[in-house]
Amino acid sequence: MIRIEGLKKTYPNVTPLRDVNVTINDGDVVSVIGPSGTGKSTLLRCINLLEKPTQGQIWIGEDEITSPGTDLNMVRRKVGMVFQSFNLFNHLSVIENVMLSPVKLLKMNKQETYDNAYRLLKEVGLSEKADSYPDELSGGQKQRIAIVRTLAMNPDVILMDEPTSALDPSMVDDVQSVIRRLSKTGKTLMIVTHEMDFAKSISNRVFYMDEGVIYEEGTPDEIFNNPKKEKTRQFIKRIKVLTFDIDKYSQFNDVFSRLMMYCSDNAIDKSTYLHIRLALEEAVFHNILETRYEYKIHAQVEYSSENDKVLLMLDYSGGKYNVLEEGKELSVKCMSFAISDAEYCYDDNGNHLKLYIK
Repeated sequence: MIRIEGLKKTYPNVTPLRDVNVTINDGDVVSVIGPSGTGKSTLLRCINLLEKPTQGQIWIGEDEITSPGTDLNMVRRKVGMVFQSFNLFNHLSVIENVMLSPVKLLKMNKQETYDNAYRLLKEVGLSEKADSYPDELSGGQKQRIAIVRTLAMNPDVILMDEPTSALDPSMVDDVQSVIRRLSKTGKTLMIVTHEMDFAKSISNRVFYMDEGVIYEEGTPDEIFNNPKKEKTRQFIKRIKVLTFDIDKYSQFNDVFSRLMMYCSDNAIDKSTYLHIRLALEEAVFHNILETRYEYKIHAQVEYSSENDKVLLMLDYSGGKYNVLEEGKELSVKCMSFAISDAEYCYDDNGNHLKLYIK
């Protein structure tokens, strides 16, 4: 079991981890996802003490590994690490790479270590490469060797930092296949990955990291299909967001200039841009502004590259006012050409209108 309390890691110009608190149970397979620069790799490196936490505590089983005087060799025995850059020793053969840590750290018998290393290489289909050197291997073969080297130490916990990100697409499947088999052995795995389908299929828990914390966690179904928090939803659905706060007609040119740039940056086609513009112009500038001139209108455009869909959301205060039912007849007719569906509700916070762009 891994238990983390109040974990913080600060560098001179950035704080990737602000307050991480989590318990990972024995046998959990945890995928760690999130935008770049949100502390995912730093979290793994702190758990393995490759980085010293600024503050907070980490337990592996009953051992608090962040306490002063911790035996780093003990940590290395309990916690294995697989890096995206392989980190093999080029001057050693494949089997010598695999044998090095068990002999040096565990003081294992060389013949016993050799036999175990050869068996592990055979399990990943690389026994014929035992006497080869890393420079003679493909990227996928190197990564499988890196996993075998970690397994040779028989750790309780295995951490994997983007194990397929440095590989050609043709090599990814072989490495993922090895990790899938490993996930069924009962070992505790934490895998930082950008491969969402892989994370969904292999994990029993998923951590979404943002703002220096585990922003949301849950089962693969909860995180990938029903995320509760907005940032998680935007990341999972690959949503790009553009927001405006509009309170006067003179913002017209600025709003549509930014909208055009947003559509260009996200490769949104011209037809869709014109539909967004038409819906926004008619709803906001020709209707809501004329009845809600004393209030700000919050407009948000969301484009999902996952399904190539655009959603325009409008939030505005004042009394109940559904543009699609109470707006100008010509505006409503124009909007009908631009949207495929709409949702409206009114609550204590005001009016909320969702327009699904064609």
